Amino acid sequence: MTGIIGRKLGMTRVFAEDGTAVPVTVVEAGPCVVTRVRTMERDGYEGVQLGFEKARRKVLTKPVLGQFAAVKLAPRRELREFRVSDPGSYEVGQQVTADIFEPGEAVDVTGWSKGRGFQGNVRRHNKKIGRRTHGNRNRRRPGSIGQSASPAKVWKGRKLPGRMGGQRVTVKRLSVVEVDGDKSLLLIRGAVPGANNGLVLIRKRSETGE
Repeated sequence: MTGIIGRKLGMTRVFAEDGTAVPVTVVEAGPCVVTRVRTMERDGYEGVQLGFEKARRKVLTKPVLGQFAAVKLAPRRELREFRVSDPGSYEVGQQVTADIFEPGEAVDVTGWSKGRGFQGNVRRHNKKIGRRTHGNRNRRRPGSIGQSASPAKVWKGRKLPGRMGGQRVTVKRLSVVEVDGDKSLLLIRGAVPGANNGLVLIRKRSETGE
């Protein structure tokens, strides 16, 4: 298995053998259950769909409940797919736990950043603040955003105030510090995207770095 679904629990620290404090993020990685196996002949690609956390039936739609009823599994709150090269080695109902990772292994962690609402240029794009002397009123404003006569428009991609955060973010090349298979916990060095109790996807990095 190339990845697993988890939930960010928070940050703490552990101590290395030489006494160095190592900041880590605690992630509840699984246990997940295989809900569907994708094959090249039927679906056009090879992958495995995992389900994470049991869900109440009334919070899911009838089409989703029908998918679980077809494979005779309890409904799951979160469903995500991971590409695999050997789908024949997986079967519906099989459990995937944090034991698929090893200490020292490099992983990519995907989460959803905290929503900050509508923000200005200074906070959203780290722009400089205008001077506070000689009657200057342009302290936190974006300033000039284009010409008046030609081209008489604002070019696409201009950094302007707007909604900040709430986006899908991937942090690459993080290291697994410790694996607790009994409690389904992963200790990942450093910070991962999102707020506490937010959903995260942990993927193994291939030898080619992809």
